[in-house]
Amino acid sequence: MCTMIVHQASIAGCGKGTQGWFDVNQVNVTYDHPFHAPLEHTLNLDFVNEAQGPGARVAVELTPEAARRLVKTILATLAEAESRGHTETREDAHEHAHEHEHAHAH
Repeated sequence: MCTMIVHQASIAGCGKGTQGWFDVNQVNVTYDHPFHAPLEHTLNLDFVNEAQGPGARVAVELTPEAARRLVKTILATLAEAESRGHTETREDAHEHAHEHEHAHAH
């Protein structure tokens, strides 16, 4: 039976698919039947950029236990990066990239 559990979030990042790297701007998170994993239900992550068509997609199917470990690992990694002063906002990253381009132009 399908669960019909679907959540979406706007994101900013990049993914690598069969055609190479592309910008991802949305993640679809479902708990439902997997397409490939040999399980009844999985937590499914679909990183997409719908404007670029079906090839701009990275999909992952995880067991509930693996999904919980992933969330804990992501939070621990971000907390360590923040404590060391390494995190930046999207605006900081854009400014840094612009400074890098400007420095190489001279």
